[in-house]
Amino acid sequence: MNFVPCSILLIALVLPLASSAQSAASEASAAPPASAAAAPVIMAPGTTAPLTAASPQYVLRSGDVVQVKVYQEDDLTSVSRIGTDGTVSMPLLGSVKVISKTLEQANAIIRDLLAKDYLVNPQVSLNVTEFAKRRFTVLGQVQRPGTYDMPTDESVSLLQAIATAGGYTRIGNPRRITVQRTVDKANTLIKLDAEAMAADKKQKPFVVQPDDVIIVGEKWI
Repeated sequence: MNFVPCSILLIALVLPLASSAQSAASEASAAPPASAAAAPVIMAPGTTAPLTAASPQYVLRSGDVVQVKVYQEDDLTSVSRIGTDGTVSMPLLGSVKVISKTLEQANAIIRDLLAKDYLVNPQVSLNVTEFAKRRFTVLGQVQRPGTYDMPTDESVSLLQAIATAGGYTRIGNPRRITVQRTVDKANTLIKLDAEAMAADKKQKPFVVQPDDVIIVGEKWI
């Protein structure tokens, strides 16, 4: 009977194991770590999406920052904030009143002023680079009284404003709504019936204006 030396048997057993371990190590190093592959992209606190251009029908208001460009006239490019007097400042033209005008209307005003005395067929581009804060306040019998920001380029109806404040309290009276609004520097009170508005789907929504104060009254018990 022939005997195989112990040393040869040990080598024969160790070699396959070493080869298998080396192959497993190579595969592990080639594959990316599971945590790295699944790591989410986290935005820094306060990061927001880039500001998009306002629509041509956006109505300009005090505090908006407006950029004006004139094609092939780089020296006429201007960026200015609409002041409390409702004007922006431009080279050649000086102060131009644009408040309460849509972007489209303001663009036409500046184009016509340039065409009148300075340029032939000027091509004007108008855009808002920073929007003024637009807010409304809801007080009285709502769940979350307070001041709320309005969407940049969208209107807010009375019913939407009340919903934003959490809706009515148990004693809130939708038939007793008062809106305080400043018109031509004068304080105006508007009495409204939100219950009738909600019931009549054909009725034109009451549009909330920036700085409006909406007060929801109580039910008479």
